[in-house]
Amino acid sequence: MRTPELSLAEPHQFYKTYIDTIGDVELLDMLQRQLGNFPEFIESIPDDRLHFSYEPEKWTVAQVLQHVIDTERIFQHRAFRFSRGDTSVLPGFDQDSYAEKSMAERRSKESIIEEYKIVRKSTISLFANLDRNALEHTGVASNSIWSVAALGFVICGHQKHHRDIIRERYL
Repeated sequence: MRTPELSLAEPHQFYKTYIDTIGDVELLDMLQRQLGNFPEFIESIPDDRLHFSYEPEKWTVAQVLQHVIDTERIFQHRAFRFSRGDTSVLPGFDQDSYAEKSMAERRSKESIIEEYKIVRKSTISLFANLDRNALEHTGVASNSIWSVAALGFVICGHQKHHRDIIRERYL
């Protein structure tokens, strides 16, 4: 599935900005490409910047990277549940609380890269085994209607958004 095939009604406008950052792409291709290039990006971050924050009260680079991984886990879980026809309304999550409790300050680049690869390979496995019908299943999470496909595209756009933030504000 490609991004232009998403319904205009989903997801919430806030999340559409993430999809807009990736443009017209095919979902599995983008997930695979990011699996190749995001670890390279993390590896390129100077060691002395991993635990750097550009302002007080802002996350460190490690916390931002952990946030990308945590969010992918949550969105992947939502996609899995909706693809199986689960109609439970799923709650949002407090990203600041997650970042605070992530213990990112104890992480090395290598451990972050390893966790990222594991999570992304799991995401790819999930989406690779869904047909068009499953990708179009919908559910409610964070008070918004989502299709399974939209969750996949937001995973990609969210990662790109935060990579761009790291480049602009931290490096």
